[in-house]
Amino acid sequence: MKLQDLASGDLLFTDDRSDMGQAIQNTTGAYSHVAIYLDGMIYEATKENGVSKQDLENFLARENQRICVYRYEKMDCLAVLKVAEKHMGKPYNHSFYPNEGAFYCSQYIAEMLPIFETIPMSFGDGKQLISDFWQHYFEKLQLPVPVGQPGINPNQLAKSKGLTYIGELDDHYL
Repeated sequence: MKLQDLASGDLLFTDDRSDMGQAIQNTTGAYSHVAIYLDGMIYEATKENGVSKQDLENFLARENQRICVYRYEKMDCLAVLKVAEKHMGKPYNHSFYPNEGAFYCSQYIAEMLPIFETIPMSFGDGKQLISDFWQHYFEKLQLPVPVGQPGINPNQLAKSKGLTYIGELDDHYL
């Protein structure tokens, strides 16, 4: 898929080689992040910037990311944009617990596009119920690991029956 084929409202799913990205992928599947393309901008929640928007060029400049595009055909982009803007500047939800007044990436997308259901969160790696990465992560936060708490993740969003896989961006490396 080419950049010019992107449409407002497209969801962009990426994988990530960071420690956290790898931990998310080891627990949930191929994607570790999701953002939305609206009105020529990328809206997302990241641990570095909280809820923010940036131009497409800056988003694409991130190194070595595979970007897969999904579309929800029934999206009301103006309504979604209004919700996206309402949450600008809110902090990142580092704890992944629900109702914290902050957002992690897929939680932010689900707030804008309330077609997704929560599921019990998991933090394992196929060998352990809680991987070493997540155990250390939540120890630093001085919180219990929220295993079984309601949550949402990028891979779960991508599997939603309401989304259509459009393709992988193949010309996005600047």
